[in-house]
Amino acid sequence: MIYEGTTGMNAGAPTTARLRDVLNRAERVVIAEGSPDEVESADVARIVVSGAEIADLAQLLALVDGGTGDRCRCNGWPTIMVHDVTGELIACWTLHHQSGLRGIGDCDADLQDGPALTEWLAERGLTGSREVQAALAVQDAEEEGRRLRWLQAAPTGLHDEAVEVSNPPGRDLGTWSDRLREAEARLATLVQDGYPDAIERIRVLLAWSGISARESTGGLKWYDMAIQRLLLAEDPDLVIAALATGSPSPVQLDGATQLFSSFDWTGAYGKDLPEPLRSMLIGHIQADGTDPMRFRMRHGYYGADRSA
Repeated sequence: MIYEGTTGMNAGAPTTARLRDVLNRAERVVIAEGSPDEVESADVARIVVSGAEIADLAQLLALVDGGTGDRCRCNGWPTIMVHDVTGELIACWTLHHQSGLRGIGDCDADLQDGPALTEWLAERGLTGSREVQAALAVQDAEEEGRRLRWLQAAPTGLHDEAVEVSNPPGRDLGTWSDRLREAEARLATLVQDGYPDAIERIRVLLAWSGISARESTGGLKWYDMAIQRLLLAEDPDLVIAALATGSPSPVQLDGATQLFSSFDWTGAYGKDLPEPLRSMLIGHIQADGTDPMRFRMRHGYYGADRSA
């Protein structure tokens, strides 16, 4: 097996011209539905491409010239092994996330039409990429639905900035992180201006934070964390007061369970909560809590009895 770099093709930026130069010298191309360290296994499905189909493959592997400037950390699959007329292996490339190619230059490169390649492989019996894409499409739809529900719950006056905070990360994570910090700073200012009374502001943020507590996709997203950071920036005594006075709504209590079980809160203030807030939260969880809430309750968060 020839691994990346041993063909001399790892220097310089990846381009379609470089890729086609290799394929023009190919007598056959073996595409195995596995990563390079799996291709020797008899269990890995594979096809052999030769003749006119090599030209078809070259069209489907057309790259966005110049590459991404980065390399995916996964092994990548399928593996594409190019053999010349003598049978020598002259190139070994891997597909990444069914949308990029590695091995033709000093970084990964996006395919110009990843879905077309996926369908071409499936027509020849390599259906793994198509199955992965179908699963990812379902996952993306679920994630987007969750994001939209969070946006719909945005308090009055905060929706537009919430859109900026919730925008998904792009390929350039550094630029996205900078934009996210700027959007969070603007959101914090809008929250302070729109809800100058601290008790009201905390209650509004707790209700917004509570939206994620019952999402089936699990965990906190970056936009959920943005709201939690706003709550953590508030005076903790006022957070307790905002819940201890009046009658908190179920969604506000959901938000409180997440805040009080976060590492930032417990690390700074511990797990024990004052009465009657502790009993109120425990009663809420016992009556209508999610499995994660009950798990945290059993493990001593909120100052709960471990036998509860």
